[in-house]
Amino acid sequence: MLRITVLVSGGGTNLQAIIDGIKSGVITNTCLAGVISNKKDAYALERARQAGVEGIYLSPGEYTSREEFSEALIRQLETFRTDLVVLAGCLMIIPEKVVAKYENRIINIHPSLIPSFCGMGYYGLKVHEAALARGVKVTGATVHFVDEGADTGPIICQKAVQVCAEDTPEILQRRVMEQAEWKILPEAIDGIANGRIRISGGKVIIAD
Repeated sequence: MLRITVLVSGGGTNLQAIIDGIKSGVITNTCLAGVISNKKDAYALERARQAGVEGIYLSPGEYTSREEFSEALIRQLETFRTDLVVLAGCLMIIPEKVVAKYENRIINIHPSLIPSFCGMGYYGLKVHEAALARGVKVTGATVHFVDEGADTGPIICQKAVQVCAEDTPEILQRRVMEQAEWKILPEAIDGIANGRIRISGGKVIIAD
């Protein structure tokens, strides 16, 4: 049984997709061990409560140093007996010490087709604003393993989404969530939990 801890910052729609996926059997062999938010008022914590999952507020701003926060985050992940860390709308840079501790055991969902519209400064609506400003006809979402860089880890899967002429950033964001994010993140978790997805030598291996 794969024990996952989900890190969030906001409303938690991808967290809800995970909760629903486990309940429906889309995600198998997986237990949601806990939820950690760096925002005290994140609605994701309420989603965790409603699902009977422990939710924790843990923010760098509450600690005197980045090192102290890193240690606290690692302790909480260990308390949850975490096998896989899932960044689901987590607008926080994960400390290098945590990335090293959970090497190849952290994944992230990003609302674009990496390498487009990714890296520092590209998050939330900003991604969709940039896509519309550039005039792309296709966008989407990417699930990838997390390394020390910003959205630079090995890609697990991607799903394309059509951009429409009348789109606003908000409308496009919703379509990307519904048609891509909420589908490929549960699929990636299920693949890792059941040994179909693994990483070796910095490359993602996907079994049929």
